[in-house]
Amino acid sequence: FSVNGKCVYLNSIVLCKHFVHRPRKRLVKLNTVLACSAQSPETTYGRIKSLQSFSSSRTFSVSLCKFKSKNSSTGHESAVDDGESEEDFIGDAEVEELFQQQIPTGIGEEDHRVFIVHPDVKWGQKKQYLTTADLQMEEAVGLVKTLQNWTVVDKIIISTKMPEKKRIFGKGNFQALTEKIRRAPGVTAVFMNIERLSPLSERDLQEVWGVKVFDRYSLVLHIFRRNARTKEAKLQISLAEIPLLKSRLKNEVANLDQQGGGSRYIMGSGETLYEVQQRLLKERELKIRSALQQLRKKRHLLRSQRKNKDFPIISVMGYTNCGKTTLIKALTGDAGLQPKDQLFATLDVTVHAGRLPSHMTVLYVDTIGFLSQLPHQLIDSFSATLEDVAHSDLIIHVRDISHPETVNQKVNVLNILKNLQIPEKLISSIIEVHNKIDLAEGYESNEPEAVPISALKEMGLEELKQRVEEAVVKSTGKQIMTLKVQLNSPQLGWLYKEATVEEVHDGGDDCTANVKVIISTAAYGRYRKLFQVT
Repeated sequence: FSVNGKCVYLNSIVLCKHFVHRPRKRLVKLNTVLACSAQSPETTYGRIKSLQSFSSSRTFSVSLCKFKSKNSSTGHESAVDDGESEEDFIGDAEVEELFQQQIPTGIGEEDHRVFIVHPDVKWGQKKQYLTTADLQMEEAVGLVKTLQNWTVVDKIIISTKMPEKKRIFGKGNFQALTEKIRRAPGVTAVFMNIERLSPLSERDLQEVWGVKVFDRYSLVLHIFRRNARTKEAKLQISLAEIPLLKSRLKNEVANLDQQGGGSRYIMGSGETLYEVQQRLLKERELKIRSALQQLRKKRHLLRSQRKNKDFPIISVMGYTNCGKTTLIKALTGDAGLQPKDQLFATLDVTVHAGRLPSHMTVLYVDTIGFLSQLPHQLIDSFSATLEDVAHSDLIIHVRDISHPETVNQKVNVLNILKNLQIPEKLISSIIEVHNKIDLAEGYESNEPEAVPISALKEMGLEELKQRVEEAVVKSTGKQIMTLKVQLNSPQLGWLYKEATVEEVHDGGDDCTANVKVIISTAAYGRYRKLFQVT
């Protein structure tokens, strides 16, 4: 291909390894039209190099063979060993390589001075009835400010009747907006506060305004990429970026076709550039899904271990920045939890042990926060993480009751839960928590079943714990009973280990005691069999 008017030749062995199925010639000449779309020659060369890097990545099947071989040689398997092996199976380097490959242009890159545009839809399916344009703009500002070193230069709300149009607004409004953006000092990006821009609209707006254009999907991906710390978060974000890469690729190739080069075949390959890039994207997606499947197996194993230990599991969910992590810290006293006053501070599921008034140990699961107007692909990509919710014994829905959009936020969370196919039994038993009552002036609840609290001030926590205990006993089928135990036998020690001992009273003689316990049906069956209790 040509760089600055000169022909550059790539060795056919390299090309055959990454672009074609078998070598045809020693040297292959590629026209620059096939390799780039309105980009610099240096960018084109970088793309070829990135494709080479992508194809040379280590496959997971090799590691799997090593994993199986290792287990076979030991002659036995254990639950704990399996978990450790799964961790080794997906190496940090492999995950990081997938995470850094083919990042969508503009995602996770430089800082920006942002002009925010909110299209206020007047009617139709996309009109928001439970909120206002001003409140939606506030959330948009919050999203931008979540990113360190990003600043809001200016913002504007513009009415529109047809948000599906290529340029979102009518001709007059669009012209006035363009002039305003050009007059704003130092703008490097525009945030169009809608769910998703079409690739055609995105390209057109960027050409007109001369700056990067984000929608909610791409901006949230930007936040996710900057906040990702664990393997699972990085893999799920990489998966969420695939639809964006696919749509942009299709748009780029359509642009190349107009120049007469998008559908040409790469010499000797039998494939067009579009087909090659599409195939590489598909291969990358399969690798990511394979890696996530292994992490899903590990998560399933951990869930099984928790179930075997008979710990009730409570998922804490809610709109982003509603105070979920702060509440779990207040309920468990876990000093390792460091809540942050920002959107999407939590991208991973974490589990924390706490005790209820009866001394029953439960596990609180901290989950990713939700947001309105996000494409379903973004939620779907986090299905491996959110799977834990469907397997919990109880859901606590935390609401920021001081937020002006608290009703709209509740509707969004419940809709997402339904889309996740959470069992109806779990949905109907949700405990709703009204958090931040200390910030809600003149708070009065019109929902009698909701529990008012302030997680930060630790107000109302005892009532919440009591409600949680009652719900857990009901959902898990545990029994509350008083057992007469022999103090000269290991019965009492066994009950302390396998059940929740609430009270111990003297049985009337020196050798017995009446013990009030909360115990599962399975544990009670083991108790009767072990101590031959009738």
